[in-house]
Amino acid sequence: MRINKYLASTGMSRRQADALVDKGVVTVDGKPARLGQNIDEHLSVVKINGEPTSKPKPFSYVLLNKPTGFVCSQKQQDDKPTIYSLLPKHLGHLQVCGRLDADSSGLVMLTNDGDLALKLTHPKFKKQKKYEVTLNKTLANVDRDHIERGVKLEDGLSKLELSGSGQKWLATMAEGRNRQIRRTFNQLGYETVKLHRTQLGPYRLAELAPKEYYSIDKI
Repeated sequence: MRINKYLASTGMSRRQADALVDKGVVTVDGKPARLGQNIDEHLSVVKINGEPTSKPKPFSYVLLNKPTGFVCSQKQQDDKPTIYSLLPKHLGHLQVCGRLDADSSGLVMLTNDGDLALKLTHPKFKKQKKYEVTLNKTLANVDRDHIERGVKLEDGLSKLELSGSGQKWLATMAEGRNRQIRRTFNQLGYETVKLHRTQLGPYRLAELAPKEYYSIDKI
């Protein structure tokens, strides 16, 4: 098995693994690892900064319908519970792919497949994400056109594809910057009172009820 694939199976992406190898902080059986190196995943001793890596676990993929009020973190923040409290303990090693803020709800994936997580969340892969958006007032046509052309935010241009009418819209995007949809509408004087994700790449929420989850095979 290639060293980057081995490291990715512990929860990072292959890109991150290659970066660690390139920095010289990864060793295999006491010797510096090389980019593209093949190792024995059962016998080789792999360390990062002198610390042994965890043994690779089979990839797992879980879809969760996150309710509002829960944070996408393994640690509770203030009085807000974590989404891991909705899952059995044996899934606690999985990492969140496509975070939602506490005030938002909908589809979240948890996985230990770092490659898939990167492909679903990095803008260069252009994976579509769909959100049901409810605004505090009717969206004017001129503002809809502005959003579809692009609204300038402090971290760059934000473009959303919109369908709907009045206060209720379906927003499609291929990015996913922190609170991007809320900030986009807020820039034009609108408050997002409800934000619910229904799709993340090829994965859809379907009929999954709030707080429910199920395991899937990778598509």
